[in-house]
Amino acid sequence: MLAIASGGGHWVQLLRLRPAFEEYDVVFVSMLESYAEQVGEARFHLVPDASRFDIKGFAPVFTKALRIILKERPVAIVTTGSAPMLAFILLGRLFGIRTLWVDSIANSERMSSSGRMARKLAHQVVSQWPEVAEAEGVPHWGAVI
Repeated sequence: MLAIASGGGHWVQLLRLRPAFEEYDVVFVSMLESYAEQVGEARFHLVPDASRFDIKGFAPVFTKALRIILKERPVAIVTTGSAPMLAFILLGRLFGIRTLWVDSIANSERMSSSGRMARKLAHQVVSQWPEVAEAEGVPHWGAVI
């Protein structure tokens, strides 16, 4: 399984989900090399950052995501965001890999723009806020905090 997230709060939220991954062979992916030591013996891959305001920045992310998916052959991809992780969701769909987008808990009033894009790509998108989930028509499975 690939457990992927951007840096900062996205990464913290992903690590809070880690107990749910215990029975799986998990490979972590993020953007800061220093995060590798936070996952212990688990494999870790580094991807470049990209912004939705700079589409060209996604090319290296897609290239790296494709290499990681071909190498690791995951059966599932779980992410707590953000935008660069949409590359993994899209490629995951193309390769028939189950995908889950957990929208960041920081989005307490509406789903993130990346989460709204993920709704069109991922097998499942969930919100960590019941009110947002209801307004967006996605499930609420709880929150990491």
